[in-house]
Amino acid sequence: MFYYVLKYVLLGPLLKLAFRPRIEGLEHVPESGAAIVAGNHLSFSDHFLMPAVLKRRITFLAKAEYFTGPGLKGRLTAFFFRSAGQIPVDRSGKEAGQAAIREGLGVLSKDELLGIYPEGTRSHDGRLYKGKVGVAVMGLKAGVPVIPCAMIGTFEAQPPGKIVPNLHPVVIRFGRPLDFSRYAGMENEKAILRAITDEIMYAILTLSEQEYVDEYAAVVKAQQAAATEKQRRFPRIPLS
Repeated sequence: MFYYVLKYVLLGPLLKLAFRPRIEGLEHVPESGAAIVAGNHLSFSDHFLMPAVLKRRITFLAKAEYFTGPGLKGRLTAFFFRSAGQIPVDRSGKEAGQAAIREGLGVLSKDELLGIYPEGTRSHDGRLYKGKVGVAVMGLKAGVPVIPCAMIGTFEAQPPGKIVPNLHPVVIRFGRPLDFSRYAGMENEKAILRAITDEIMYAILTLSEQEYVDEYAAVVKAQQAAATEKQRRFPRIPLS
């Protein structure tokens, strides 16, 4: 119940006023039945903007850290995510991926919409990164269409680290559903999963017109963090 209070009374109208989202391709989202909405992930605001514009309820698999953060910000974040019916997923450990898939299939088994960010994390620089194959596994196992979605302008509205968003226009663009029924029963074939995931990412790329990086965002973030730490610990000494 509180999901709809947030959507129509508390948070939804405020988000629409602040971001002035323009919606394109909403007709591609089915009015009933299970489906996956796979989108790029540029901002913390993405979690709330997409549900605000969809006619149907959508459930996201959200990282567990959103539910366990410290302080007032952490408690407010956890409250909003729980109230919106989002599912915490622990991304650490070997079983994390399987746990996320089980949770996602549970949502789809109830003929609901499941929201996924195939990149696995927010883009730290506005570019689109390589997708993880979990979206392909769930799409094949559940036998549901995958609807690509592009969030445009949310990086400028609320880049990483910014708490209060900028007043910036946003476009939310949905593409035609992708049907992978031709691969039914092949969810254990790594090459098939990679091909499906790449097709989904290409559809998102076409909608978003971002620069694409054929590496996982988490890996690039870790490499940059390591380089920054190395520079901090061993700064270059001018020769003259």
